[in-house]
Amino acid sequence: MKRYIVLYLSTLIILVPLDFLFLGVLARAFFTAEVGDMLGEVRAAPAILFYLLYVVGTVVFVSGRADATWRSTLVQGGLFGLFCYATFELTALSLLRHWSMAVAAVDMSWGVVVTAISATAGLLAANWLAPQA
Repeated sequence: MKRYIVLYLSTLIILVPLDFLFLGVLARAFFTAEVGDMLGEVRAAPAILFYLLYVVGTVVFVSGRADATWRSTLVQGGLFGLFCYATFELTALSLLRHWSMAVAAVDMSWGVVVTAISATAGLLAANWLAPQA
């Protein structure tokens, strides 16, 4: 149980700052230019719930597996990120008038990168702090 807690917390601690850096600094101008009037103030409760649940999914389906290695976690984390982010992006693209293919492509690519990195770094941290018995 301790290992899963360490795995969860380390993944969360890596994912959230990376996502804030990307959304708040690196890609902010791009998203504002593409869908500006659709963006509003961040609502804390749904955002927090997203991060808490997303990391549960990452641990359950990617890095918490008994046979997880850093290589498998990197690949499966990227795939998990692609599938999860694509679910939102392609739904938004199909329903929202001002959503663009460029936004969907950038955000899905980011989902691959951020999930692969945070899942793998979380696994490495857990291996160091709470090795498997």
